[in-house]
Amino acid sequence: MRLGVLDVGSNTVHLLVVDAHPGARPLPAHSHKADLRLAQLLDEDGSIGAEGVDRLVAVVQDALQAAEDKGVEELLPFATSAVREAGNADDVLTRVHAETGVMLEVLSGAQEARLTFLAARRWFGWSAGKLLVLDIGGGSLEVAYGIDEEPDAAVSLPLGAGRLTAGWLPGDPPEPADVKALRRHVRTEIARTVGEFARFGVPDHVVATSKTFKQLARLAGAARSAEGLYVQRELKRRSLEEWVPQLAGMTGEDRSRLPGVSEGRAGQLLAGALVAEAAMDLFGVEALEICPWALREGVILRRLDHMPPR
Repeated sequence: MRLGVLDVGSNTVHLLVVDAHPGARPLPAHSHKADLRLAQLLDEDGSIGAEGVDRLVAVVQDALQAAEDKGVEELLPFATSAVREAGNADDVLTRVHAETGVMLEVLSGAQEARLTFLAARRWFGWSAGKLLVLDIGGGSLEVAYGIDEEPDAAVSLPLGAGRLTAGWLPGDPPEPADVKALRRHVRTEIARTVGEFARFGVPDHVVATSKTFKQLARLAGAARSAEGLYVQRELKRRSLEEWVPQLAGMTGEDRSRLPGVSEGRAGQLLAGALVAEAAMDLFGVEALEICPWALREGVILRRLDHMPPR
């Protein structure tokens, strides 16, 4: 069947259309994406402002039209941290449903981490052994660890690249003192969770998902996305540590000219790099592999698991 997964994230609203059935890998058929940046459209009280809600409704309507055009049989709509943590989340969900007919499933941080872990496990298979999975989104950082398809530990931290950029790095380029303060904050938050994972032992394989990690790996010399999903892409901590001070000295426009860095995400790349560097350091990771599948694929796989075989 043709499934559509509608991901209302902190940075983008992304419709991914796949052809899928139980027992087979989902094959991408179409991608429709709109930059929304909900995490940056919050009022002082943490609510999504009227402009943000208007834009969200319009973007969901566009995605619905794209899904219809591509023959989607079933839509799996969900929202992550920007909606989850908004002060007016219930009102936003009610209005989206009333005006579009779409009822967004709001995933908890732990659900995000577990579904992303499922996607990574299916991608790398059982031979990968114990997996440590890292994912940096616009609003949060997810970390999960385990040897099965259900992780033994999964946490979500408010350390998304968009959130941190808006709250900690107002300058362009940022002030060195702001970068230092953000670095300290990120490391303090991550350090609180390390012990929860350390008791399970050293992972056999460390992987990362998300656009932030993909862009950082590209900067460090990984293959371009045009070379396909099945090319192994790696990010080494040493390379990342060399890039962080360079990114800190650049404006957003400067970063957008770097290989693999999109204009829309250039402004938040430094914050993402600080989170990635801290996570790799505190979890003792020298190198990690980039996983092409992430949360959207995890949602699709969960749905397929509950479908009867043909």
